[in-house]
Amino acid sequence: MADRNDTLFAHAREVIPGGVNSPVRAYGSVGGTPRFVQSARGPYITDAAGREYVDLVASWGPALLGHAHPEVVEAVREAATRGLSFGAPTEGEVELADVVAQRVTAGGLRPIEQVRLVSTGTEATMTAIRLARGVTGRDLLIKFDGNYHGHSDGLLASAGSGLATLALPGTAGVPAPIAAQTLVAPYGDLDAVREIFAELGDRIAAIIVEAAPANMGVVRPAAGYNQGLAAIAHEHGALLILDEVLTGFRVGPAGFWGLQVEGGELYEPDIITFGKVIGGGMPLAALGGRAEVMSQLAPVGPVYQAGTLSGNPLSVAAGLATLRLATPEVYAAVDANAARVAELVSAALAAEGVEHAISSAGSLFNPVFAAEAPRDYPAAKAQASFRYGPFFHAMLDAGVSLPPSVFEAWFLTAAHDDAVLGRIADALPAAARAAAAAQG
Repeated sequence: MADRNDTLFAHAREVIPGGVNSPVRAYGSVGGTPRFVQSARGPYITDAAGREYVDLVASWGPALLGHAHPEVVEAVREAATRGLSFGAPTEGEVELADVVAQRVTAGGLRPIEQVRLVSTGTEATMTAIRLARGVTGRDLLIKFDGNYHGHSDGLLASAGSGLATLALPGTAGVPAPIAAQTLVAPYGDLDAVREIFAELGDRIAAIIVEAAPANMGVVRPAAGYNQGLAAIAHEHGALLILDEVLTGFRVGPAGFWGLQVEGGELYEPDIITFGKVIGGGMPLAALGGRAEVMSQLAPVGPVYQAGTLSGNPLSVAAGLATLRLATPEVYAAVDANAARVAELVSAALAAEGVEHAISSAGSLFNPVFAAEAPRDYPAAKAQASFRYGPFFHAMLDAGVSLPPSVFEAWFLTAAHDDAVLGRIADALPAAARAAAAAQG
């Protein structure tokens, strides 16, 4: 008898390209049939066949409090009774912008004075880049290999033949002249960035970087790296765009930038982008920065950006409820849960003699099938990634849902209690054996 997930996937492939609406959901790198989620609550998801799993994806980050937190759901329900969308200003979006500006502070620094709400992380980074170009009057952008900032054309670029060589299209459908506005630098190498600026500095509008990369697996930036990028950019009249779509409000109340400042790295990004947690699971993202930069956006400035659903009242309600509930105690619980699961994973792999490391940044982490945690994209790609598919499926068979790619971060929530951690611990020995037995 066919599993309900198999039936749904077969139908989905007839009416949706690849059967999914975002590529990683197709299980392409791990094989098998994706689980179609029917419901989620706390630390659990339930698939279309009625099977329950401990969830370590957390909607790719937004479920900081756990799925379907009663107060967040009630905030959305109450907002929905007043209407789903207005295409007009609302009081809630003003409140949320104020909460974001007040929350992103550390070490006496406050890099955000104004906020523009949008609907997706891709839209936030796309707008941030357009804004940086409008502010500086320059066209070129520096991004880094292994960093992901959404799927807008200029960001899906591949490195050229040299550091200061304009990029090539990284996917079909991106015109070469658009990709050529981007320079792709090796992540982690400040000297490479200096070399690019030495040659093209007066043409570079901005550097964009993930605060802590989490799309080539989690890669913690070296001490002083983001601070160094800010200094280089500002020396040449360019801006630093810090992409906190994944890390913002996830790893701490002021994001990864806040953790760095608390650790002694004093720097101020010019624009910070947010997504995921800021919407509490609803479609919402944002960019923020100093008023002198943000005021260049229309309607007060010459840089155009618009969106009918920007600041959607249901999304704003979910975001406000989530951020207000994201107390120091919640962050402490998520940190402790992540640390415990990372320890359990490492112990299980070590018991089977599987070469591995745990790569982490704040509460984000993932196992790496290599002797050391990677510091750059080539090292991330060089790991024995063939071990992850068997590991993933053994965990799934035991009722634990992991990200379906070795290059994705694992996400814990405040709802992962001791009983849930026990289920993860019980699933790990068989998964570690599967990883050990895998053949490359």
